[in-house]
Amino acid sequence: MTEMNMVKALNSALDTMLERDKNVILLGEDIAKDGGVFRVTDGLYAKYGGERVISTPLSELGIVGMGIGMAMDGLRPVPEIQFLDFIYTAMDQIVSQMAKIRYRTNGDYTLPMVLRTPYGGGVSGGPYHSQSSEAYFAHTAGLVVVTPSNPYDAKGLLISAIESNDPVMFLEPKRIYYSIKNDVPDNYYKVDIGRAKRILEGDDVTLITYGPMVPLVKSVVQKNNVNADVIDLITLNPFDVNSIINSVKRTGRAVIVHEAPKMFGAGAEIAATIAEKAIDYLQAPILRVTGMDIPVPFILEDYYVPNEKRIMNAINKVINY
Repeated sequence: MTEMNMVKALNSALDTMLERDKNVILLGEDIAKDGGVFRVTDGLYAKYGGERVISTPLSELGIVGMGIGMAMDGLRPVPEIQFLDFIYTAMDQIVSQMAKIRYRTNGDYTLPMVLRTPYGGGVSGGPYHSQSSEAYFAHTAGLVVVTPSNPYDAKGLLISAIESNDPVMFLEPKRIYYSIKNDVPDNYYKVDIGRAKRILEGDDVTLITYGPMVPLVKSVVQKNNVNADVIDLITLNPFDVNSIINSVKRTGRAVIVHEAPKMFGAGAEIAATIAEKAIDYLQAPILRVTGMDIPVPFILEDYYVPNEKRIMNAINKVINY
């Protein structure tokens, strides 16, 4: 075990898989000698060389397209997009090719490809470096969408994603890249895709969250002595319906927290699923605490994202309903 932040844990996962599987290839802008903008790939070029860790031209469309071609030819590429905000020029490749090749070829081709990218706020990057647009990808049939909330899960989840034969969108919350540390095994291990984790147990309310909001929600619950079930989804598509429904049936109340805007966000699908499968157990309306339906501001980012006051207001409202 070594105490790691999320960047070190992701680096350890990539190192582990590059060593275990000669078909694993990394590619992206400045990821080789420079180690990437957040240094996730630091040291891997020196260890594995330029045929395994490839710095590409500044072309997101090209990066994703090359990854798709590599995966179809039997490799396991792990492309990196520097910021999720830059990914949109590659959306045709992601939505029309990456997500559909397995279906389109009736399973003749799988697509063992992991598209890594940092997302969300935390660096005061404004509207072009802080977006949380995970709902676009979770809405796209054929894509697996995951997001870790701590270093331990980050390493095990990335290893599981690289070994999967399905295309995975691996969304890394840069807000907590360096701010959280925990013990991470130095060797190979996996964290299950598609299975949520209950990180706190309680009977009064279910709090459902993921990615960058998990540490905040956990802190708010503990600081305010809320008797809450806190569920870290980890996987957005497919999300763990049973864990959510079983918890809500017990508590009778649900609050969903995510950094992305509310309108048509992941929280809406979760709320609809709860309403379809557990409405008879609800003792209060399902509430969402989210980012605002505006572009992410530069200097008011802390006001834009969910905070302790907004989360507690929602908790108190459903408990006292």
